[in-house]
Amino acid sequence: MVECPICLKDVPVGSINRHLDSGCTYGLTGPAAVDSKKSDNVSIRSSPPPSTNTPAKPIASIFQQTGKSSNITQKSSQSHTRESSSPDASPSAQKRSLTDSTILTKSTSATSDPPAKRFKASEAIYEAKPLAEKMRPRTLDDMCGQELVGPNGVLRGLIEEGRVPSMILWGSAGCGKTTLARVIANTVNARFVEISATTAGVGDVKEVCSKARREITLTGRKTILFCDEIHRFSKSQQDVFLAPVESGQITLIGATTENPSFKVQSALLSRCRVFTFSKLTEPALFTILSRALDLECPPDTSTSPPTPTIPKVLDIVFLQYLSRFANGDARTALNLLELSLGLCRRNPSLTFDQLKKSLTRTILYDSTGDQHYDHISAFHKSIRGSDADAAVFWLARMLKGGEDPLFIARRMVVIASEDIGLADNTMLPLAMATMQAVQNIGMPEARINLVHCTVALAQAKKSTKAYRALNSVMEMLEDRQEVEGAPVPVHLRNAPTKFMKELGYGKEYKYNPDYKDGKVVQEYLPDEVKGSRFVDDIHLGSKIDPDLQRSR
Repeated sequence: MVECPICLKDVPVGSINRHLDSGCTYGLTGPAAVDSKKSDNVSIRSSPPPSTNTPAKPIASIFQQTGKSSNITQKSSQSHTRESSSPDASPSAQKRSLTDSTILTKSTSATSDPPAKRFKASEAIYEAKPLAEKMRPRTLDDMCGQELVGPNGVLRGLIEEGRVPSMILWGSAGCGKTTLARVIANTVNARFVEISATTAGVGDVKEVCSKARREITLTGRKTILFCDEIHRFSKSQQDVFLAPVESGQITLIGATTENPSFKVQSALLSRCRVFTFSKLTEPALFTILSRALDLECPPDTSTSPPTPTIPKVLDIVFLQYLSRFANGDARTALNLLELSLGLCRRNPSLTFDQLKKSLTRTILYDSTGDQHYDHISAFHKSIRGSDADAAVFWLARMLKGGEDPLFIARRMVVIASEDIGLADNTMLPLAMATMQAVQNIGMPEARINLVHCTVALAQAKKSTKAYRALNSVMEMLEDRQEVEGAPVPVHLRNAPTKFMKELGYGKEYKYNPDYKDGKVVQEYLPDEVKGSRFVDDIHLGSKIDPDLQRSR
């Protein structure tokens, strides 16, 4: 049995189509069928017999209209009036007939508005949209800058064949994730539902999945659920997608700007394919901006030849500047172009330099996402590579983007031991002093302490001897379980009590300060690793970079 979406009664699955075609009367069983027959008999008996002898009464003036629609309405009203004026018609039938004529007149009036008025309304809605929304591609051919949906793209082939898998689209803002989801909705014959994790909850997702199950049962049509900002759902909330995706009730398309490895639970990742969207290149952004400019400033066709209407300042040089300025974000580029057009229309004499100053530059830095980790990684590796210029550059980027200066100072304390270590033991006290200065002084003055320590760390000699020794021991403990549980040699054990001394703890230990130069023959490692060496004699590795040899 399946529930009819119209009358909400149980109908056999094989009879649902005939049930819908029959006006929800065919296929009913039990009490529902009896009620349906009774209602059919009552409706047949209560309908008045037709009569043609009674003259038609004119319709009230308040329901009359001029023009063709008025004539149609009047004829329909007259037919209803003839039925209600029959002597055999009941008062309820007369009342229903008058009500029907009233509704018909009102509905005809509502749909007889001039088409020009409706067109103007839709045109106003279109004009109110931001330029970025107007320029959103509608087909795969309109999208540019992403190889995944290019002529030979993997994702394009799946979409064109109608085999859209559940997927996670990962990329920075403005690279085309939402656009692709909507293009898929236009390309594939499927029901498309769009939600955002910023406003929707688990209950909304359950409702969508329930309707999707009903849809595929009744019509066989699948449902594509697009969830924007899917990383906003916690990992426990993401459980709501698991069963519907696995059973095929929905095809999930999730969009996120965060790394799915950290923000999307592994069970959901195993059910979806992850597609990485790259930042749009400058040529791709230039193409998008050129299209938008042609759309917003079409040539004036009233003159011969047509006169260009694009402001002179918005030339190729300015579009190239915006392409670099947007940093791979098409939405940012189009918003800036829309702002520039508004400024030029208000003040046509604007110069290129004046227009540049009018645009507010935003440093694209997320202090809690991938940008946070990527920047500190670049900063650390620049110091490790003794490139002071690059280290200062990444430091400035982080500070400009609003990074916590104490976070940077703590990382420099780690660098002082991990990368410089034994080569210059003064760097660790300097890094600790820098962290203390940041705590006590604060920004903006603390930026001077940070750059002081950054340059010193970058220019200092490097040694990973101690760090490599620790890693060697950790690797041995991981590979050899018997070493991890090896007992401490008896002569090295502490003997704070008489009982422990009687057991021989520390009995054969040689106290080094009692011997000349502190030198003794004594084993300090367990028998399982006796003779092992972990600290070598070199500060850095022995590999030679082939690129360094070629550059010489």
